[in-house]
Amino acid sequence: MQPRDLSAHTPYQAGRGIEEVARELGMAPENLVKLSSNENAWGPSPEAVVALRETAAQVHSYPKTAHADLVDALAETWDVAAEQVWLANGGDGALDYLARAMLDPGDEVLVSDPGFAYYAMSARYHHGRVNEYPIRKADDFEQTAAGVMNHYDGERIVYVTSPHNPAGTEMPRSEVDALADATDEETLVLVDEAYGEFSETPSAVQLVRERDDVAVLRTFSKAYGLAGCRLGYAITPSEWADAYARVNTPFAASELACRAGLAALGDQDHVQNTVEGVRASREYLYEHLDCPTWESQGNFVLCEVGDGTQVFEAAKREGVIVRDTSSFGLPECIRITCGTPEMTERAVEVVNDAL
Repeated sequence: MQPRDLSAHTPYQAGRGIEEVARELGMAPENLVKLSSNENAWGPSPEAVVALRETAAQVHSYPKTAHADLVDALAETWDVAAEQVWLANGGDGALDYLARAMLDPGDEVLVSDPGFAYYAMSARYHHGRVNEYPIRKADDFEQTAAGVMNHYDGERIVYVTSPHNPAGTEMPRSEVDALADATDEETLVLVDEAYGEFSETPSAVQLVRERDDVAVLRTFSKAYGLAGCRLGYAITPSEWADAYARVNTPFAASELACRAGLAALGDQDHVQNTVEGVRASREYLYEHLDCPTWESQGNFVLCEVGDGTQVFEAAKREGVIVRDTSSFGLPECIRITCGTPEMTERAVEVVNDAL
């Protein structure tokens, strides 16, 4: 007996963990600087840590109340109905829910190249077919409605990442609106704003309030520092938001994750401190790296270093872990997550030496 044909499925290549690299190099984990996975270098809110500790003794119960409380809090934050908030086990869980709700077998989706690999993976898991539109380095990774429409052919879902990973560029809300106008009535434009807190551009959630063909993805993994809790959500149009009850996994967001998310959502000072730290780190990287960079609206900076794998390996030997972007089709680049001043300065020193 064999599983179904999975030859079209490509494994997701996550950044390596700090303990994994420490064992490989024979170094203590505390001597490594990890700037490869776009995690929050300032950690979670202290209030979220307290919530996790206080909730630990209650994990024998299903998270029904905590789930409802967090959904209500997010609905109030974004000025939408609670039914429009699709809470999930990470942003990738929300992608799965949307694929379940939108795709019949054989339906096509349109994803960016380069881009987040899980868009295509999720579509294929749900028996969809995947087409691509390019975001070109030669155009400084510019994102426009016209650029997407040049490759659009009636796909059921069009995925937009704003800010884009790994480039950090954005599709302005006016361009998202234009894209939704240009696509068919039965096409959903899904805007992934996983890095939205680091940008000054207004969220596309405003369009969700106005239209029935735009949805927005958000996460607690980045600015809120809860990547290990796996907590994300989609904000969907009110006209079909009740589909969530028919496609979601029972209790997909855990009691711990929901309580931590509620606490983190209430600690906006921590979020603002993180955002300010990221912006300072970005500026330091632009000014002090001895290589070309792209202006980013995320918590990372893409750098052109010639041979990305060689620079990645050289930096790793010195205890600094950055992201080799070969898996994004950019072997000449690396991506550096924004860290604390000490982490950022160390990364710049090591990368410049490698160059």
